[in-house]
Amino acid sequence: MRWDALFADLEAQAEALERAERAAEVDERARIEVGALGLLERLRPAIGAGVRLQCAGALMLSGVLTRVGPTWLLLDEAAGREVLVALAAVQGVSGLSRLSAAPDSMPIVESRLGLAHVLRGVARDRSPVRICRVDGSVLDATIDRVGTDFLEAAVHAAGEARRRSEVREVVLIPYAALAAVRR
Repeated sequence: MRWDALFADLEAQAEALERAERAAEVDERARIEVGALGLLERLRPAIGAGVRLQCAGALMLSGVLTRVGPTWLLLDEAAGREVLVALAAVQGVSGLSRLSAAPDSMPIVESRLGLAHVLRGVARDRSPVRICRVDGSVLDATIDRVGTDFLEAAVHAAGEARRRSEVREVVLIPYAALAAVRR
């Protein structure tokens, strides 16, 4: 009888030790998996959800996250306005769930659509935009040209179409100074 109790106690201790080791291993694996995640993997599952972005220049944006690219985000704001946000200008994101996408799982085509590509589409549309810079300044303009690391914008009155007679100046803006482009 005493032997049975001794062996039962040893088995219970071994099982408790095994459970503790298994729990520690699960915690360590979870830390490793989270450590492999990038910002894009945290943002991609939030597509279709409302988020709030704190950007450089005290710019606060909120809306439904509709697209995520390797260097940009697209928000659908109230009243159907869209805002293209340079990922480098994002300083904080609120409203995310606990979900994450698998690391390096962005489709190849999407992973190649950088900020310049999206800005070229805006320039092709010739639509008036409001450009928000990381220093907090704002320009009402039309994007004329898009380079690899800059854009050129013709500054004119807000909401007006670009007309040569209305253009006040043409400004070159490096992407490093760009926070968001609102249509």
